[in-house]
Amino acid sequence: MRIATYNVEWFNSLFDDDGRPLVDEQWSGRRDVTRRAQLKAVGVVFKLLDADAVMVVEAPDQNKRRDTTTALESFAELFDLRARKALIGFANDTQQEIALLYDPNVFSARHDPKGDVGGTIAPRFDMMFQLDLDTDAMPEPIVFSKPPLEVELTHRATGTPLRLIGVHVKSKAPHGAQGAAEIMRVAIENRRKQMAQCIWIRRRVDDHLAAGEPLIVLGDFNDGPGLDEYEKLFGRSGVEIVMGEDDAISMYDPHARMILTHKSGARPASSRFYIAKEKRFLQALLDYVMVSPDLAAKSPRWRIWHPFDDPECYAADALREALLTASDHFPVSIDLDL
Repeated sequence: MRIATYNVEWFNSLFDDDGRPLVDEQWSGRRDVTRRAQLKAVGVVFKLLDADAVMVVEAPDQNKRRDTTTALESFAELFDLRARKALIGFANDTQQEIALLYDPNVFSARHDPKGDVGGTIAPRFDMMFQLDLDTDAMPEPIVFSKPPLEVELTHRATGTPLRLIGVHVKSKAPHGAQGAAEIMRVAIENRRKQMAQCIWIRRRVDDHLAAGEPLIVLGDFNDGPGLDEYEKLFGRSGVEIVMGEDDAISMYDPHARMILTHKSGARPASSRFYIAKEKRFLQALLDYVMVSPDLAAKSPRWRIWHPFDDPECYAADALREALLTASDHFPVSIDLDL
């Protein structure tokens, strides 16, 4: 069984309001890439990924005029994908939804949000979370701009249940800030909010682990061990919080573990961004597939579908070019036997 996460940059721009794919020469949301070229590239990646379930980050928009599931299922039909059934949880206002695209012959799936409405320890992800982010002993209200998608997944052949939490955690970038002092202030404020969101997710993780439920947390954290200087200020990254600290039961992701245990040397990456003012590309590990101890014990195989770091991706010309054209992120998959 293969489960993956894939952040498709501005996937929303590839569909009209009726959810029909836009196969034309107009520009997509990606720089210097037409909608036809990006749509074809994304289709090639999904086809060759051949996953049983994909957590789609930056999925097409859900609003009064647009429907995420219609767009994704139209996309799956166009490219004849096995993973052809779409599921969405709580919609957001960012035009970047979190959705699951899965093979209905392999799984049954439903949105199954946990947490109390108005709860204080680990409220439902579309609610408000109160947490003291600084030193004034007064809790601040925290909300998700993109509420995580909680899925109850059931393997049809075996009846084995599996919990998924799909995430797209808020970026730390100080957008709109002017001057060094304001940039630092906004960056630290955003970092605090991001850490609070990861604490919220971890509390939900603790509930599932305490119940002995097989769990996968996957998606784009916009964060990771050693990613920026603000991590030193807070002592750890949000990814480390969700994985588990101190005596907590740990979630496991080999790529995050590699960075935590090897502070220098080669680092895995799941994204590639062009820095225009520096005329170079920046790579970072932002996408993760974390599993509970019971799943880790099954010796699963992780893979980052990086067009240059993965030999098979590099050797396959069509796949390599599709990965570079489709998005600034690359899929991360896990193969495991339930």
